[in-house]
Amino acid sequence: MSLRIGDYAPNFSAQTTLGEIDFHQWLGDSWGIIYSHPADFTPVCTTELGRTAQLKDEFEKRGTKVAAISTDDLDSHIGWIDDINETQNTQVEFPIIADADKKVATLYNMIHPNFSTTATVRSVYFIDPDKKIQAIITYPASTGRNFAEILRVLDSLQLTAEHSVATPVDWELGQDVIISPSVKQEDVEAKFPKGHRVIKPYLRYTPQPNK
Repeated sequence: MSLRIGDYAPNFSAQTTLGEIDFHQWLGDSWGIIYSHPADFTPVCTTELGRTAQLKDEFEKRGTKVAAISTDDLDSHIGWIDDINETQNTQVEFPIIADADKKVATLYNMIHPNFSTTATVRSVYFIDPDKKIQAIITYPASTGRNFAEILRVLDSLQLTAEHSVATPVDWELGQDVIISPSVKQEDVEAKFPKGHRVIKPYLRYTPQPNK
């Protein structure tokens, strides 16, 4: 059965380039992202892992741990990291999970048989501190991920988890947000002291509460 938003993120133990981890223990109280790669020593994946390493400070600012996975073994991962560091001018310091037996890929439905029975597609799972899946993005192997979008989704998830708001189309950090329909109009001023504007009774904007 496919994992869905709101489901509990399955736990697992695995060898990684930073040693053996218990996934939930490794996450601790952090937000987490686990994302898959079709194979080691592949061009698109090399650029994606390089970008993840380059964005280390951005993920840390958001209290988020990132783990990558492919269905190759640990020795392959270690050799690949050398190539990533060299070609992408960075240092990979996050774990890459070795999953040669496809145990983790199967748990997270990262193998789509109509695409390949062995290689994973480009899945991204966003996991909150309660170990619940809050968003899922899936790309084919031929399409590299947009990490600006990954950070944008993470910002939206963290914001909406703490405040009764939603983020509108093309929203970016610092822009106005939408007040949740569950907030009664008579409660808006107290709940959103920065002010608000009403476009329609169901469409109300307020400045981002945590900025």
